[in-house]
Amino acid sequence: MVDEKNIFSRAEEFLQLFKKGADFTQELLKENERLRFKVVQLEEEKRLVSVSGAGSSGKLAAELNKRIQTLEQEMQKLLQRHREVEAENKDFANRYIEIEQENNNLANLYVASFQLHSTLDFKEVLQIIQEIIINLIGGEIFGVLLLDEKTNELTAVATEGVDKEEIPLIKIGVGIIGGVAKSGENYFIDEIKPFEKFNPLSPIVCIPLKIKEHVIGVIAIYKLLQQKPKFSELDYELFTLLAGHAATAIFSSKLYSESERKLSTIQGFINLLTK
Repeated sequence: MVDEKNIFSRAEEFLQLFKKGADFTQELLKENERLRFKVVQLEEEKRLVSVSGAGSSGKLAAELNKRIQTLEQEMQKLLQRHREVEAENKDFANRYIEIEQENNNLANLYVASFQLHSTLDFKEVLQIIQEIIINLIGGEIFGVLLLDEKTNELTAVATEGVDKEEIPLIKIGVGIIGGVAKSGENYFIDEIKPFEKFNPLSPIVCIPLKIKEHVIGVIAIYKLLQQKPKFSELDYELFTLLAGHAATAIFSSKLYSESERKLSTIQGFINLLTK
């Protein structure tokens, strides 16, 4: 289970990064204006020096020409620096937008985690997990598989984009999915290639559902709604946070369902004995 204080800490780090980004953007804009003004000054000075030098001769003319060349070189350096700052500013603005999106996703996931823990109904928990994978992770084809500890097999209990029957029973330790269930380690494909055909044994992402170090199942994703060449650090964070909350919610809802069934059975025996 992911510590909520840790989530708040991550969110605070992102917010601090945004503030620094905004301050840096303002500094770059001021630098742009200063450079533009300096260029205009140099051009005007060049013009004035040229006019003054037009009526001069000899040594004075040579000094004025030398001054003009110096000013032209300085102006070129400033123009180059100006172009570099503009490029840096553009790159930073793009990164700022990416970080803002990342922060929104983490905030949305944090809100969604409350939904996960707001119910003890097993079917509702699975439905919320599916919605989170679709809306925040961007999964188009995926499955949630739970481990049957009696048979050591993983069974699909919820899917999107495919029928549950299309994902076979998978022995723990076998293949990518079975290996993740055994090791408890995340699996991400190195390079995301264009989707061609659904293969239930070859997910592009497989995340273990763990309660501490005990694996109760996995989330296997086969296709994303938006094609991307590789996963980012944010994707790793989102998957890890989701898996932690999902595992806790599933485990709690299953315990609750089992206790409800036992309570119902006991109540039935009591009713028979008291009749």
